[in-house]
Amino acid sequence: MTDFAIRPEDLQDTLAVALGDRVQKITLALGEVTVHVSAAQYLGVMQTLRDAPGCQFEQLVDLAGLDYSAYREMGTDGPRYGVTVHLLSVSLNQRVRVKVLCPDDDLPLVDSVNEIWNSANWYEREAFDLYGIVFEGHNDLRRILTDYGFIGHPFRKDFPLSGHVEMRYDAERKRVIYEPVSIEPREITPRIIREDNYGGLN
Repeated sequence: MTDFAIRPEDLQDTLAVALGDRVQKITLALGEVTVHVSAAQYLGVMQTLRDAPGCQFEQLVDLAGLDYSAYREMGTDGPRYGVTVHLLSVSLNQRVRVKVLCPDDDLPLVDSVNEIWNSANWYEREAFDLYGIVFEGHNDLRRILTDYGFIGHPFRKDFPLSGHVEMRYDAERKRVIYEPVSIEPREITPRIIREDNYGGLN
């Protein structure tokens, strides 16, 4: 491992040479480099980021799904779902963020990178479970945080706060059953009481 960090500007230049026109853009903000790539080029770009000299990102340290639907309220249109990945090169002491958007909102799909970094396994399963993003080529894509019978994807912005169904154990049937949610939706606004001498301060 190198004992100094690569300057973000130098990393940006290195990535531009290694990835060429396979990426949409490479941005630099707040000292962090972000590679924006299309879903069609995603898998090839990720392979290059792991293997190419000057890149050598041996570790995938995070992968998360995203729902950009609220961006439309701010006038930004585009695909609804995306994936953000953070990669680390221990040998070169550098990091990069990769962003890819799923082209189809009805079936959000990108390639799995689990064969490149096996640490992606549970992260991709989590994004599938919570956002409904399908990772093509993942050999065990199933729910990881919610129950197998769960309906919907709870991190989508249009998912109701109280969910669609509730489950409970039925002693007569001797099994878990699912029923429509019986909770009445309500808004709770906290009441704040301020005292003039709270905490002994004047």
